[in-house]
Amino acid sequence: MQGLQGKTALITGASSGIGQAIAVRLATEGCNVAINYRKSPDAAAETAKQAMEKACRDVEQCGVRSQLIQGDVSAEADVIRMVDAVIAKFGSLDILVNNAGIQTESPSHEITIDSFDQVLNVNLRGAYLCARETIKHLLSQNRAGSIINISSVHEVIPRPQYLSYSISKGGMGNLTKTLALEYAAQGIRVNGIGPGATVTPINESWTEDAEKQAKVESHIPMGRAGTPEEMAAAVAFLGSDEAAYITGQTLYIDGGLTLYADFREAWSA
Repeated sequence: MQGLQGKTALITGASSGIGQAIAVRLATEGCNVAINYRKSPDAAAETAKQAMEKACRDVEQCGVRSQLIQGDVSAEADVIRMVDAVIAKFGSLDILVNNAGIQTESPSHEITIDSFDQVLNVNLRGAYLCARETIKHLLSQNRAGSIINISSVHEVIPRPQYLSYSISKGGMGNLTKTLALEYAAQGIRVNGIGPGATVTPINESWTEDAEKQAKVESHIPMGRAGTPEEMAAAVAFLGSDEAAYITGQTLYIDGGLTLYADFREAWSA
């Protein structure tokens, strides 16, 4: 991809899954990458630590510099510290990927306010805080830059029993459009991707069960789930100069899921 060599990217929630794939892909394109994770290495689960180590190992093999940086994106002080640390190490921050996200399952009338707030705070407040600090830096340096929000097909598809998650992704879609419009004249592009069903650790409830996976994939016109690498490829494109005239868009990478799969066969009411 043109225009990524020598740039610096901060990817939140990058120790596994889509975030890890994005970090590795951007590194292969010549970006320095700051890999954010929430839990400290000592407190993190062993699988999370292994994923983080793998990400850093793969990135270093790409011949670029990397930085492991702990922080809770929902905490303003952590976000300010993270962005300052990235700039201190690399001298600039050119690309932000808002990937950190969580979800909880519950009937909507049973969601506790603490659970509701936690999902919104990580998924939406966190994305805004990271974008705010990145934009401040870019404006102070009169630099162009790119922000890429990792949303979901549930930005537009309701998801019963995941109300707070759906709300957070719907809000992320408007965050993307509003920031894109507000800062387009300053050369700051803001876009998003909306992954569909993807084989990642967060989806182990169905990726580790053949019957459940088959049921999920039956709703996808292309007949299969996506991979983290496919999501990462789209992020690399949106962050590159090849997407220089694209802003305010969410690109759905979903095998056709947002095409209303139930209408593959004609029927009428």
